[in-house]
Amino acid sequence: MGLFLPLAALLIPALVKCQQEVNTTRPTFPCGGQILGEQGYIASEGFPAQYPSNKNCTWSITVPPGRVVILSFRHMDLETDPICRYDHVSVYNGNSASSERLGRFCGTFRPGAVMSTSNTMLIEMASDDSSAGKGFLAVYTAGLPPDKESQFCGGKLVKPQGSFKTPNWPEKEYPTGITCSWHIVGRANEYIELKFEKFGVESDNYCRYDYVVVFNGGRNDETLRAGKFCGDQPPDPIISQGNEMLVQFVSDLSVASDGFLAKYDVKRKKGAAGVPLLTTTQRPITVTTTKDPKSKVRKGLPVCQAKCRRKGTLQSNFCASKFVISAKVLNLVPNGQSLQATVSIINTYKAGNLKTRQVGNKLITKILLVCKQCPNLRKGASYTLMGPVDKLGRGRILPNSFFLVYKAQQHDVLTKLTTRRC
Repeated sequence: MGLFLPLAALLIPALVKCQQEVNTTRPTFPCGGQILGEQGYIASEGFPAQYPSNKNCTWSITVPPGRVVILSFRHMDLETDPICRYDHVSVYNGNSASSERLGRFCGTFRPGAVMSTSNTMLIEMASDDSSAGKGFLAVYTAGLPPDKESQFCGGKLVKPQGSFKTPNWPEKEYPTGITCSWHIVGRANEYIELKFEKFGVESDNYCRYDYVVVFNGGRNDETLRAGKFCGDQPPDPIISQGNEMLVQFVSDLSVASDGFLAKYDVKRKKGAAGVPLLTTTQRPITVTTTKDPKSKVRKGLPVCQAKCRRKGTLQSNFCASKFVISAKVLNLVPNGQSLQATVSIINTYKAGNLKTRQVGNKLITKILLVCKQCPNLRKGASYTLMGPVDKLGRGRILPNSFFLVYKAQQHDVLTKLTTRRC
């Protein structure tokens, strides 16, 4: 009896605790909702079970006035795609999808933390009708705004020439968790040339974290995007299509780098027709050498007189190419002896410096066919294309470039090539 009471005293609390754990219910995560408070969790519908297909869920977060929203992802398992065209999570700097987009995420790589500039943030998750995973789990907290004194940046630039830079340049790295926008404005008959003298922004293949994005015009509109940049190589000079340009710099809450120094020059258009913007001077393109004794191509012969026949194998050309995509031809525009194709990307296997822009649900890029009829691409048809990328961010196709009429089974072959060392 004397032993029983102490033993009971030990067992009964343990049994009660066990019963409490059994009765504890796992939190359920609905599809979207209005989220209020200083901290909490947000997850895909049904997490950690597989998220449903063909859904679009939106969460609106509001923290107390004077605070900002800091969002940290704890788990990420969505359908993988290099540019997140299918299942994805988008984060917006405000309470609507028309606000500045802070990031678009997919796959299994957990992104760094993101931060709003106000007390609201919008999270949107979209899924298509195919592949699915467990989705995402994130925690949000109400944080203090960054130190505005040390992180001030952006503004309207109206002088004919000038420069701008990231905060702290060149003494130390730029701050984390900031957004800066410079709006350059000229007169009606002028255009803007932008050059990055120094450039050092956190590197990522798709510039998802820290990046500089340039728009042809005075607003953040993906249809007007001239380029998105990161890494340690200065972008080529950018020329506006009109008299306004918007330059935006975004850094997340993790890795920082040196930043950049940029200079701009507002120039007058020449004549009534203006200047040929975002184009290059056409020069005779010649073949400098050949190792094929049966080829009729000789040194100095214009390339468009060479025989139109692809060379090498899929694998050898894959390794040698700067870009590899499958795409549908939307438009073909003559440009001297060349032809410029506007294509909608189906799959990306190598991106290199290929410039793309989102138009609705399509990812668009430009491809320059150096010779109009070689190869003979057709509007509305789909192809697998590969080759070098020019200074304007366009893919280049030569008469001996390797290309294929697109077939779905090519996807598995090309995906395997991305995992092999060249």
